[in-house]
Amino acid sequence: MTKSTAENRFKNYACLLFLALALLQPISYAHTSQDLATIQRMAEQGDAAAQLNLGLSYEKGEGVAQDFKQAVIWYRKAAEQGNAIAQTFLGLSYAEGEGVAQDAKQAVAWYRKAAEQGNAVAQLNLGGMYSKGQGVPQDAKQAVAWYRKAAEQGNAVAQYNLGLSYAKGEGADQNDKQAVAWYRKAAEQGDAIAQYNLGGMYSIGAGVPQDISQAYVWSSVAVANGNLDATKLRDLMAEKLSRKQLAAAQKQAGLYFEKSQPSR
Repeated sequence: MTKSTAENRFKNYACLLFLALALLQPISYAHTSQDLATIQRMAEQGDAAAQLNLGLSYEKGEGVAQDFKQAVIWYRKAAEQGNAIAQTFLGLSYAEGEGVAQDAKQAVAWYRKAAEQGNAVAQLNLGGMYSKGQGVPQDAKQAVAWYRKAAEQGNAVAQYNLGLSYAKGEGADQNDKQAVAWYRKAAEQGDAIAQYNLGGMYSIGAGVPQDISQAYVWSSVAVANGNLDATKLRDLMAEKLSRKQLAAAQKQAGLYFEKSQPSR
């Protein structure tokens, strides 16, 4: 795993997961002028879901000119009514300085409000703030605590982060078996970095019996899911397998790939 990949995964995954959650709101994301007019009217009447969706419309420039400041205004209105998804979006706006001055403490405050309501993405992002010491004192144990909350709700990025914490012994006692368990959960949901790391654990027998075939399988799936960093491990494992073993591993990798792709 390269340093740049590790640094960028938090932001990229968070944004994608936010959008997936936001679209579950009762009012659909605006695509036509008629939809937008209805959402605008309901938002002005104080409907939090409509306010969230209007914020999304401005953020994405769908039906209106893209305007991050307007997006923040509407996220804030919904967030102040307790809408956890809007609180998470508002936290991200502060974290990234998009539509509002960058402010890590405000990002933490809004993430925390949503996280305490059980929003898994906010829990993940709050854990990330503790991990990096942004807006709060750097605290690996607090990071792990929030990652665990999100991981137990099935958030794949949090599961990966929790596995990494166990692997490194940061914020939790070092435990390769726990690292493997959480990597596997994330890997089975299509997290390509977790797939790579799981392959790595099999390659050296950390937390699991050493298994070159499984190391090849998971590193191969990681490559197929776009993690080119796993290519070297995959090729190294392939050299250690007989033709028959490699053919069987390639077949298994194909099956795993079908089942273990990122959520769309």
